[in-house]
Amino acid sequence: DGPVAIRYPRGMAAGVALERDPARLTVGQAEVLTDGEDLLILSVGRMVGVTLDAYAKLRVQGIRATVVNCRFIKPLDDECIIRLAQKIPYLLTVEESALNGGFGSAVVELLSDRNIIPARVKRVGLPDQFIEHGSQAILRSKYGLDVDGVVRSAQQLMVDALPSTSIRALA
Repeated sequence: DGPVAIRYPRGMAAGVALERDPARLTVGQAEVLTDGEDLLILSVGRMVGVTLDAYAKLRVQGIRATVVNCRFIKPLDDECIIRLAQKIPYLLTVEESALNGGFGSAVVELLSDRNIIPARVKRVGLPDQFIEHGSQAILRSKYGLDVDGVVRSAQQLMVDALPSTSIRALA
């Protein structure tokens, strides 16, 4: 009697171990997964696992990152994001959706409304254009939504903060 949409998932989910007595999630509450003072990485959904893998590669390069599973796009965990953005100068948002009007935009709007200006912000996600068909792996690689793409985005964002020897290695 009205519009209907059927969505079939493509591929397998990462999966997590189920706890015997799972804790209740609080709506709008993010989860800080790692602690670091160089870079703040905020991610949502499937990109959290990708971000954690990128974190491991960045750590080897000497970049200490705080990784946050934001869990919710609406409502954002304002308190957590603001607290971390005030003390960590570089901010990277990572989402597997459109950048315009998406999660990263909401984070930038929140920080702007609170007059918090990190040294640099970079949003990783899908551009505002037609996304052609293709395998998930190919499309994620093309748009920087795989581990190597997130690492590259973090490096580009932090190029001013890295020692000159590291900058030459990244170039």
